[in-house]
Amino acid sequence: MSEVLTVSKDEIIHQIKLYCQIPSVVEGILTRKIIARAAGEAGIKVESSELQQAADGLRLMNKLTSADATWEWLQKHSLSLDEFEELVYSTVISSKLAQHLFAEKVEPFFVEHQLDYAQVVMYEVILDDFDLAMELFYALAEGEISFPEVAHKYIQDTEARRSGGYKGILSRTDFKPEISAAVFAATGPQILKPIVTSKGVHLIFVEEIIQPQLNEMLREKILSNLFSQWLKQQVEQLKVEIVLNSKSLDVDSLYQQQGIGTSQA
Repeated sequence: MSEVLTVSKDEIIHQIKLYCQIPSVVEGILTRKIIARAAGEAGIKVESSELQQAADGLRLMNKLTSADATWEWLQKHSLSLDEFEELVYSTVISSKLAQHLFAEKVEPFFVEHQLDYAQVVMYEVILDDFDLAMELFYALAEGEISFPEVAHKYIQDTEARRSGGYKGILSRTDFKPEISAAVFAATGPQILKPIVTSKGVHLIFVEEIIQPQLNEMLREKILSNLFSQWLKQQVEQLKVEIVLNSKSLDVDSLYQQQGIGTSQA
């Protein structure tokens, strides 16, 4: 028979304190309070159908396909049915508040930052020798050799070599500035002149520049980013005091240790 160990509420709190998780936990609490307050001020309501849909989605996401599986999951996370309903409500009200605040700001933001959402399909070989890179560049430009041949000969990593140096579909933020500028100035298909960085000499073949479109996925990403930035600003404006075991903790000092800024409102 397995040994049973008891874990108390005080031990859980001590664990959170010991591993410096209080700032992140407090930030989560503040975020929930901010959302609830802002939603109330905006008069946002949650319908029963929305709660049911969100609950079904949460069960599907966690593969809770039966009542027994749901009950085991609740026990694992020490959640009562009321707390599960509160979790679902918090998810829905957060989503509705984000839509209320920023749905109409997504398209203008996209237009203003459109270049940031361009993507590239590219291949890359990194060499140690600049002269060799230039030699290969001219050979590629003249059609004397193909990029897959260069990749097969000069890439050491087996998987990268097998894929011909294919890097996938990348965004501007995936590159260092010196590479990003050259890559997104290209008009694929195009071989770029070798670029020197601390990693070596980059020989890059740009297959295609994918111009951004405001599809549903990108719309949700921008909306989420705008909402997250707004929440962060709201948290930073608060002055918070934590009370644990009748002792007060100054959240400012805790946040500074974790890199989370606060200021007195």
